[in-house]
Amino acid sequence: MDEDISIINTNTRNERIKNFFITNKNKLIFILLFIILGLFGFFGYEEFQKRKLISISNEYNSIILEYDENNKEISISKLVSLVNKGDPTYSPLSLYFIIDNKLIQSKEEINNLFNILIKKTPLEKEIKNLVILKKAFLNADHYEEVEMLNLLNPVINSDSVWKSHALNLMAEFFYFKNQNQKAKEFFNQIISLEESNPDIKKQAQKRLLRDLSE
Repeated sequence: MDEDISIINTNTRNERIKNFFITNKNKLIFILLFIILGLFGFFGYEEFQKRKLISISNEYNSIILEYDENNKEISISKLVSLVNKGDPTYSPLSLYFIIDNKLIQSKEEINNLFNILIKKTPLEKEIKNLVILKKAFLNADHYEEVEMLNLLNPVINSDSVWKSHALNLMAEFFYFKNQNQKAKEFFNQIISLEESNPDIKKQAQKRLLRDLSE
């Protein structure tokens, strides 16, 4: 008797499973296709990104290897194009190469390229902070106080490894403008900051003792 009941329950369960698949056949096929297409899409995107990175890497290396004083304009055009592609690795390297080799003289053009890196390129946090710092160094000789602070505040108000560098730049900015009180405030921030770069902290202490002591 118990065996018969067990057989009936098994048959009933199998029938329910069968009916479930029959009733939901279209939905199950759709879900399966969705999963398969999703996997293809994921791995396809990964492969696309890998090939894109290799292509940009080869393009950058080719530009650098072929660079010559006699074909500057071609190199500039290609490097600017790489900056505009917004690659987190080769866009910054392209701009640094332009700056280091003085390929573009216009600070406005350079600043526009910096803005592409800062605002439109998916940079890691500390890489972005370094880019901001480099832009500030480039413009320190003609930016006003408000412009410098607006640019550097995201770094100054963070726990970035570049924070003490940004503070030092502002301190020196005010020192060379003979705004000694503001310079002292920034130098003192460097000294009180536990994570300050050791060399920058020493320079700040020397500046305070040698040039800003009262």
